[in-house]
Parts: sequence; structure tokens; C-alpha cells
Amino acid sequence: MSARARRATYDEGVVMLPHVNLSKLFPAAYEAQLAAEKAAQEAVVTAGLDPLLVELVKIRASQLNGCAFCLRMHTRDALEKGETADRLALVAAWWESQYFTAQEQAALTLAERITRIGDEHTAPAPTVDIEGVLDEKQIAAIVLVAITINTWNRFAVASHYPVAP
Repeated sequence: MSARARRATYDEGVVMLPHVNLSKLFPAAYEAQLAAEKAAQEAVVTAGLDPLLVELVKIRASQLNGCAFCLRMHTRDALEKGETADRLALVAAWWESQYFTAQEQAALTLAERITRIGDEHTAPAPTVDIEGVLDEKQIAAIVLVAITINTWNRFAVASHYPVAP
């Protein structure tokens, strides 16, 4: 077995994703993702969404996807924008706390449903009244943010972006 093949396999025999730097090998795809990110951010501004709410969406999707690179980046971004350590500590269990507004709960629900889209078609409807607290443009903007962060998560995980202390 080659060294590369050994790196691509866990001891238990579960095949891992090979680590390839997508942005270096196919820069046009990376540039297209940057354009999608820009469009999502324009939608956020047009919809009048709070930048902290957007960071919460990015953090929650990155938690679900296990993307250390994006988690670190968006946690730092949220802290720079005034987010508290207490709220950040509870994003993974937001529904168990009273820290998040109805709008944030709706956004986090959307983030989870988009991130887990393959499983969500058979899941029960969320108990959060999304349409009661977000208008159509806000919903669309949050969905775009969730889609773009999910794509960034996949770029980072597949490319094995480094996350050193």
C-alpha cells in the first residue's frame, strides 16, 4: 500500500477523503465560491440581517459539518462583532437555552435544515415559527448563507485546511 493510500485510510478501515488543495488545483472553482459568498453577503445586507445572526448561522453549520477551520474563523469573527462567550458556548444546543432571540432561533433552524438537507425531508417540522419572525427576503438570505458556508466547509475539510494553535 502506498504512503498516500495509508494516509487516506483510518486504522479501522474506514476510507477518509484524500487531502487535495482544491483552491490550488482548480482556482476557478474557488473564485466561483468567492462570488457566491459575495452574492450571499449582498443578500444579507439587502434583507437587513444582523451580522451576528449571520455568524451564528455559519458557526452552527460548521459545527454540524465538523469544519475546524471555519469554526475558528467564524467564532473569531463573531467575537470581533461583539458576540459573547456564553452565547458561543451554547450555539451547539441553542434550543436548550434562552440566550437566542426568536429571529436567531429561526435562522439556526434554517441553518440546520439546509446543512442536514438529506435527512430533513423526513424530519418533523421545526417547532420554531420561521415565517412568523423572518420575512421572505430574510429567509432567502439565510438560506444562501447556509448554502455558501456548507460549500466552504466542504472546501476546507476536503482540502484539509490547517488549524494550528
